[in-house]
Amino acid sequence: MNAFDRPLIEAMSHYTVHSQSVAHIVDAISKMYLFKGTLLVALLWWIWFRHYRATSRDEIAIRRRDRELVVIAIVSGFVAFLAGRLLAHYLPFRLRPVYEPALQGLYPVTKVDQLLPRTWSAFPSDHAMLWCAISMGIFLASRWLGIYAFIHTAVLIGLPRVYLGLHYPSDVIVGGLLGILLAGVMSVRPVRSIAAKPVLAMARRWPGPFFALAFLLSFELATQFDEFRVIAHFFSEHYFETS
Repeated sequence: MNAFDRPLIEAMSHYTVHSQSVAHIVDAISKMYLFKGTLLVALLWWIWFRHYRATSRDEIAIRRRDRELVVIAIVSGFVAFLAGRLLAHYLPFRLRPVYEPALQGLYPVTKVDQLLPRTWSAFPSDHAMLWCAISMGIFLASRWLGIYAFIHTAVLIGLPRVYLGLHYPSDVIVGGLLGILLAGVMSVRPVRSIAAKPVLAMARRWPGPFFALAFLLSFELATQFDEFRVIAHFFSEHYFETS
């Protein structure tokens, strides 16, 4: 544990409530898709379909910009999630705090459904990277919705994972900053216009297939690719059992 995390972990152990009831509530929140990201995905759909008061050239330009930002938010979310997994794989391994023997007494006892700690490093938090990237895209399209998205990500996604010992505070903070940076770079006008152009063209030309695919992508995003995690867990577990 580094010098940044130590005082935060010690403060948490003094001021947080570790009753079984609170622990089970926080554990449930950390696993519920509604709190994980479904509401944030719904905000992306809201931005895409929100009403514009006029049909002037300026309003059309604003609508296109907002839809470009929705596309970039989703793309940057996918990129952030993959980048988070790659960084966790290639950076020096960091054991999740809940599995650290020296910290056992600081975390509530819950049935944490977590992938193998020896194969899934804690740093950085891919949850924080993904949903901060999404929140940044929402913020650039709508300040008020974006503020809510960041608060939602911090309170309902980041903090529960620190409380349960799935991540150190620095895992979540660095992951969040990387997600924001990635989404910010991809949202620069020349980049987002080029990246979103084929997507917007498909939405106009083939709305049926487009929204069917958009629904599937939204589902996988909201569930944070759990099916792929299960598959990856199976293969990693099988590999370690047979090696």
